[in-house]
Amino acid sequence: MTEHQSDTRAVAEAESVQLTSELIRIDTTNTGDPATVVGERAAAEYVAEKLAEVGFDTTYVESGAKGRGNVFARLEGADPSRGALLVHGHLDAVPADPSEWSVHPLSGAVQDDYVWGRGAVDMKDMVAMTLATARRFKRDGVVPPRDIIFAFLADEEAAGDYGSQWLVRNRPELFEGATEAISEVGGFSITVKDDVRAYMIETAEKGIAWLKLRVRGRAGHGSMVHEDNAVTKLTQAVARLGTHKFPLVLTESVREFLAAMSEITGMEFDEDDLDGAVGKLGAVARMVGATIRDTANPTMLTAGYKANVIPSVAEAVVDCRILPGREAAFERELDEILGPDVEREWVARLPAVETTFDGALVDAMTDSIVAEDPGARTVPYMLSGGTDAKAFDSLGIRCFGFAPLRLPADLDFAALFHGVDERVPVDALKFGTRVMDRFLRSC
Repeated sequence: MTEHQSDTRAVAEAESVQLTSELIRIDTTNTGDPATVVGERAAAEYVAEKLAEVGFDTTYVESGAKGRGNVFARLEGADPSRGALLVHGHLDAVPADPSEWSVHPLSGAVQDDYVWGRGAVDMKDMVAMTLATARRFKRDGVVPPRDIIFAFLADEEAAGDYGSQWLVRNRPELFEGATEAISEVGGFSITVKDDVRAYMIETAEKGIAWLKLRVRGRAGHGSMVHEDNAVTKLTQAVARLGTHKFPLVLTESVREFLAAMSEITGMEFDEDDLDGAVGKLGAVARMVGATIRDTANPTMLTAGYKANVIPSVAEAVVDCRILPGREAAFERELDEILGPDVEREWVARLPAVETTFDGALVDAMTDSIVAEDPGARTVPYMLSGGTDAKAFDSLGIRCFGFAPLRLPADLDFAALFHGVDERVPVDALKFGTRVMDRFLRSC
């Protein structure tokens, strides 16, 4: 590495920390309610300015509503005949209650070797690493092997209706030529034994199905005997669904993950007690455990308007996450659990996605990580949540989660997503920026 390259690498690493902090300080709270959403415009304009500073031509698009800003830039590669790589990240973040935090969630504080604030890991960290790398490439005149489309998007935290989903429906030309993509919730490390780290690359994610349940009954006075109470019938149905254990189903992505972890650690993942075996994986057990079966978690209840009035309608919302290929079977089980008296309405429904863990792009991910962390292993896994990959999969783009971070062994990374005191290690940001640079030069 030349002295100039060393200097520009150090600049990019420092920028990734600064950019993460500054992005966190821009409030992009997404409540899911258009009346209270802050909007991503300020963050999108900030990103566009940082790209324009180094010579990028940018495209700003508001997706379906005022303030729902998205920014695009394209870096031409050496081989125009190859499909482009889409590098995408979302600018919005979920709400946070400052009274619960050690620091203000919009402070972007850099202290105790972490950058703190809402969005630190979900996912203003990757946005910052991507932005720092793009700026370095433009300043240094780096020409990647193929075109790279940088996309900074709105509304991922509310299923992308004003972000990726809208853009795919209304502005598909912005993704022209893209054949593969990388984004969040992959490439982070877990320490499995003796300082050996496995880096989890997302190759699949469960389908999202937000379900509203509605039960009707007879309204009446709360003081009287009442055998047709909508609240009672609804809560019984919700309890049945919330405590139901869906059958064990191992998809190819999960089987590959378990096989790789068995090889690395020597652990056995016996299907007769798979829940117990997965529980030994430590902090990622909650995430991995949710990928061996469908889940249905009640999240909201609504009924009534006065203490002494029995309402005629009661409603609940359930967050359902469905494994690839399980949609029809899941609906049949819903019918059996809920019965005929519970009305169902899909509030949002996005499909599961899955790809294979092979090919030149996977090799480039592995090589870029190993170059910075010799002895590391990369393993495929399924995300229990969902990302904007669901929109881009519909365009035939092969999607991966690859936001590289080398994490401390004792950090409960999974708990930071949407959690209190969300934060990202400064060293992890610098590591990720180095890996991202290597990866985009070789992809």
